[in-house]
Amino acid sequence: MDTSDDGTRTARSLADRLEALHFAELSNDQATARVIDTIAEWGESRGWRVYRRAPSVFPLPPPLRGTSVLDVACARPDGPPIAIEVDRLDRPRTVDKLLAEAAAGRVAIWVRWGAGPFTPPPLPVHMVTRAAARTAGAWHTVADRPPPAHSSAPIENAVAEELPWGGSERGRPE
Repeated sequence: MDTSDDGTRTARSLADRLEALHFAELSNDQATARVIDTIAEWGESRGWRVYRRAPSVFPLPPPLRGTSVLDVACARPDGPPIAIEVDRLDRPRTVDKLLAEAAAGRVAIWVRWGAGPFTPPPLPVHMVTRAAARTAGAWHTVADRPPPAHSSAPIENAVAEELPWGGSERGRPE
């Protein structure tokens, strides 16, 4: 069995999982949390150990001391660890952090969500995107499917069904 992973297959798998993520009427923080939750569920479904706010190898900027944290890190028995950052905005510091993680032997993935466009990071950092749009101050995933077909029968022709509590389907007492 080939256990090598340059990150392409892993990033593709995560992209497939995030494509199934749908949300509506969320703030920036709520949408980011939903994306992070989905990433954690994806890693756990593969039997990996998942860590939120895991220590990074990248140092904090001065005057702070210590190291930055990753949004999600995954330890897996069949490949190198995975370092994942989630951002809506283009942050050069995130690219620097993920380049440091890749140099330390981890698969580095930058998950970008929002309206785009998303500038690809340099390799070996992989980018996964999830399109979302902002309407009236709230975020929602962009509809990638047409709405379902509805009946063409006029509503006036519908027959009100008698309900057990003495009302009709239309909610008016008879």
